[in-house]
Amino acid sequence: MSRSASAALLALALVSGCQESPSVPGSLTASQPVPDTPYAVVLGTAQDGGLPQLGCRKDCCEPARTDPERRRLVSSVLVVDPVEGRRWLLDATPDLPEQVERARPYEDPRERAASSGRPPLFDAILLTHAHMGHCLGLLHLGREAYGAEGQRVVCTPRMARLLREEAPWSLLIEAGHVELVEVEPGASLQLSPRVRAEALPVPHRAEFSDTVGWRITTPEGSLLHLPDIDKWDRWELDLREVVRSVDVAPLDATFYGGDELPGRDIREVPHPFVVETLETTASWTPEERARIQLIHLNHTNPLHQADSEAAARVRAAGIQLAPEGGVVPLRARSQ
Repeated sequence: MSRSASAALLALALVSGCQESPSVPGSLTASQPVPDTPYAVVLGTAQDGGLPQLGCRKDCCEPARTDPERRRLVSSVLVVDPVEGRRWLLDATPDLPEQVERARPYEDPRERAASSGRPPLFDAILLTHAHMGHCLGLLHLGREAYGAEGQRVVCTPRMARLLREEAPWSLLIEAGHVELVEVEPGASLQLSPRVRAEALPVPHRAEFSDTVGWRITTPEGSLLHLPDIDKWDRWELDLREVVRSVDVAPLDATFYGGDELPGRDIREVPHPFVVETLETTASWTPEERARIQLIHLNHTNPLHQADSEAAARVRAAGIQLAPEGGVVPLRARSQ
């Protein structure tokens, strides 16, 4: 094991008392050993408003107010390479402060020890688009809160223009709290000598920015982070081929079906329904479906309830829910 990996695991042992993932409220899986090769940590699985959602007094949210185990943070994934001792955050959610705490056990202690002031929290934060659940957390990096010194934020040029030109985002740039790194949709960026990120263009509501999914590739394995898309059949890429190109694929599962928002036109918030994802993947091999981890669940989504018929149907299809608080190894599978 490399020195960086040993240091990362030592830090984890000091925090949790053992070399296992820490106990996190809302975790859907038992603790497991932390790999010494690249892995992902699921920091949140809910749609932009979280669970419980503001103002909701229905049965989908009330239990989460009294039982912390039912609470879900907004969708975000941490990618860790313990070989290099580096970490990258996928999306900056409104729950960023709590997710930074959840990510602490996976931090290389040497980087923080060698820094002073308010160093970057991650090697980079990669944004998918400009909707509130995916970028609002950047405001915590400003002078009113953390006051970061040069936190790298990777995004598309259109997203960068929004952050650079529109207040209050522009203050982050002007004060040096955020340093923007632009990547064209369809292009890729070498995040480190071992890790590469590719911005896959995705059709999604484009009021403020375009949308991308991030394909993260390491020598040991790969991941696709795709929390938002309009519909699978609107994507110019073939979903099956993209999923086959990675080992783990957290995919948009905002709504289970089309009847979850009574009184609202669901066409205004287009997403692939989970039932559509099940139909799309029905002819896939079990190994291909096993790569999918559903993420970005709206508070109304019955998949939040593990004993629901919807959850049973997804399990029967061989598709998983992204395990909030869980560690997901990135290990190459056969194609």
